[in-house]
Amino acid sequence: MIFVKKDAIDKEKIEPYFQEWDALSKEIFEAHEKRNGQAQILMEKGIRLFEELIVMTSETDAKEVLQGEEYEVMPINGMERLHFIKARPGQYACFRQLDELFKELKKKYARLRIQK
Repeated sequence: MIFVKKDAIDKEKIEPYFQEWDALSKEIFEAHEKRNGQAQILMEKGIRLFEELIVMTSETDAKEVLQGEEYEVMPINGMERLHFIKARPGQYACFRQLDELFKELKKKYARLRIQK
């Protein structure tokens, strides 16, 4: 189990990631609506943002999310869901799934801040 880095989950430190995702998710949604071929590129950026947030808030020296590891901050079934998203980043269902992961992650950080 890779535990949360308590000092890294302060709201002021993680909120910029969620703000960036909010802006990016609007772009991804529009790309899907317009079918302009940009959704996959934008989704790959969103996936990197999600992984960066997981790593930054975890007690690890790794530079990326390690497959097969269990992260305290990861939402339920997060690794499986992330694997699904990474396999098909251009699909709308993957966009919805990544959006849900960000929402669940935000709630998990709030719970962890209360507990720690």
